[in-house]
Amino acid sequence: MAWALRLKIVVALCCVRLGELPVNLRKAKGNTTTIRDVARESGFSAATVSIVLNQAPLARYIPAQTKEKIEKTAKRLGYRPNQLARSLRSSRNHTLGVMVLDLTDPFCMPILRGIENTLYRVSYVPILTDAHNDRTRFERYLEMLLERRVEGLIVVANWMYVDINLLADLEKRDIPTVVLGYELQRGSISSVLTDDETGAQWALQHLHSLGHRKIAFIRGPKMLADSARRWKGVRSFANSVGLDIDSRLVLELPDLREPNSGF
Repeated sequence: MAWALRLKIVVALCCVRLGELPVNLRKAKGNTTTIRDVARESGFSAATVSIVLNQAPLARYIPAQTKEKIEKTAKRLGYRPNQLARSLRSSRNHTLGVMVLDLTDPFCMPILRGIENTLYRVSYVPILTDAHNDRTRFERYLEMLLERRVEGLIVVANWMYVDINLLADLEKRDIPTVVLGYELQRGSISSVLTDDETGAQWALQHLHSLGHRKIAFIRGPKMLADSARRWKGVRSFANSVGLDIDSRLVLELPDLREPNSGF
């Protein structure tokens, strides 16, 4: 009994002394610094500290000296805003879902770099998913992104992408969505497409302007919608300048489900 009593006294003394420690030392135990901690150390009310640290509209009425002291105290204590709490209050979490059909597709990488650079500049965090060209995986990832309440969605489609009505939920939930590389027949979902026909015309025009007339062509797979548009552009320019296309110099790629088949 005597040992138990002594142990209780020791624990009680430790708790009292811990309560007397500065906030930044107590936080070494792994607790998170809160607005109340900053308020206690800075000498201002929790309401004032919250207005300053959250950059609320009322912050413009708070003296600059007060703001500076609060911000310095928050930095010294290692205060970090609770993004989850902020998102619950504002319904904004600054996350964007980025869905890729096949991450190994060379078409995707420069696009992903552009997306990441743009989101970084506006303080948004991308959540990247790779469907591996699998419908079930695509469906599950879409569900998970919606469960995480992303503010928007970018789908980087590829030549295997088909309209399988998986994005219908996005219309119901009013989630801004953009599909790259494929045009969906839905007015509320935007698409970013390459002008394949004009691009093919310009490519052939360039070779023609250099004096080349015996030109070989590698046509994409028939299952790829872009192939038909590009070939249309080639034939359009060839007809306009009277250029003969030698069928012996035209190679058509097979319908293989492999993004590197053209190489």
